[in-house]
Amino acid sequence: MQFDDEATFLRQLAKAPLPSVILIAGVEELRVIEAADAVRAKAREQGCERSIHDVDGRFDWDDLVADFSAMSLFASARLLDVRAPEGKLGKEGSDVIADFCKNPPPGITLLLTCMEWSKRLAESAWVKAIGKGGQVLAMWALPRHKLPDWLLARLRARGIDASHDAAELLAERVEGNLLAAAQEVDKLALLADGKQRVDLARMQQLVADSSRLDVFKLVDAALAGDAARSLRIVRGLRGEGEQVPALVGAIAPQLLQLATLASVAARGGDLRAAMTAQRIWDARQAQFRRALERHDAATWESFAITLGGIDRMAKGRADGDPWLALERLLVAIADPRGRRLLVA
Repeated sequence: MQFDDEATFLRQLAKAPLPSVILIAGVEELRVIEAADAVRAKAREQGCERSIHDVDGRFDWDDLVADFSAMSLFASARLLDVRAPEGKLGKEGSDVIADFCKNPPPGITLLLTCMEWSKRLAESAWVKAIGKGGQVLAMWALPRHKLPDWLLARLRARGIDASHDAAELLAERVEGNLLAAAQEVDKLALLADGKQRVDLARMQQLVADSSRLDVFKLVDAALAGDAARSLRIVRGLRGEGEQVPALVGAIAPQLLQLATLASVAARGGDLRAAMTAQRIWDARQAQFRRALERHDAATWESFAITLGGIDRMAKGRADGDPWLALERLLVAIADPRGRRLLVA
């Protein structure tokens, strides 16, 4: 069975027992994570014990096969949570999943999540096998014209009664970034009093009230590789009177995290465990991984050093234009080609 939207999938999830195998795949990280979280919550309700398998280039599929027949001391049902961000299982992985679908062991639900959905993936043998014996939630990117309705539903879930015009304004603000949209809704839930309808004028006021928090979007845009959006945000913050030292204070901890993680990856260490130790939540781990792929450990360390120099410029302890230097650093973080700007 295949679903194309979360609402239908979640309704089916609520009214029926968990199937033996579920695939949740999509290009928008937030939607995949939230749908998978709903499955995990259902599994907890049913008393399932959960085990996690992260698929990468060194993943041993025999470990998953062994888990199919492993006995649990604490629960009669189990959830095997298999995370394959790129959707690339290889022949061995494809065969393992297809064999599971043919004869699923009793008491086990296999949940696979992929941060990708394409025609190639849809036509792969293992995805077809899941579609025959289980459930597939396959999500293409949310079209821009559907974003206001998506926001309205999310606002209602947070107790905010908003007009379509207000949702359209919010859609323009988040520029199609669903993670930013979710964060914005969370902020608005704190700002809105919940007693009056949020029309366009009220939304304009609420958006203005929350604009001071855009510094967090600045870091997200740079890590996501979106140099143009990083520049728009930093220039907007400058226009609102923000100061460079405050921005440095928000950026520095994440650069230091990335430098540490890059060093772990360079040594062949457990990157997921390192992220957990750094308290990087699941919804951001894929973003951090993509950022780490753009630069090596030495480059991340150099970015942190450069940021320290920008802080000294802003405080009058070094020569240079701190705003220009910050813009150049953000572009370099977002795009490896931008590193040449740091020596200009």
